[in-house]
Amino acid sequence: MVGLSVKDTRDGGKGVINVQLGGAGEKVASKLQELTGITTRNTTLGYMQRGGTPTSYDRVLSTKYGAKAMELAMQEKFGVLTVLKNGKLDYVTLEEVVGDNKEIGAVQGGTKQSNVRLVTMDHDLVKTARNIGICLGD
Repeated sequence: MVGLSVKDTRDGGKGVINVQLGGAGEKVASKLQELTGITTRNTTLGYMQRGGTPTSYDRVLSTKYGAKAMELAMQEKFGVLTVLKNGKLDYVTLEEVVGDNKEIGAVQGGTKQSNVRLVTMDHDLVKTARNIGICLGD
């Protein structure tokens, strides 16, 4: 079993203790593999691997998402996902996002059982990514 590590750091000599946890991803991956029998790997990403340092727009939008999620929780609206629709914050049910998919590895393709949609390699998003120099691993 992978244990969690705790790192105690001081903030510029001000005596503020910042606790950094580590190893949680490995622990979750290990337990998922044990429960499902499916090979599971943990990947810990940094800012650059996730797409670069957040812009001020990213930070404001994420704050808005968090506030909307809290508002929904206060209204006891659970099982929903905060979304941006037509420039305004809204929400959709998780069923709208994933369909009736209740199984790991369910069939893909926008069916009643699964709303997973695949982006083909000739899709405009893929073309745009390639045009700005993003490597898609192929």
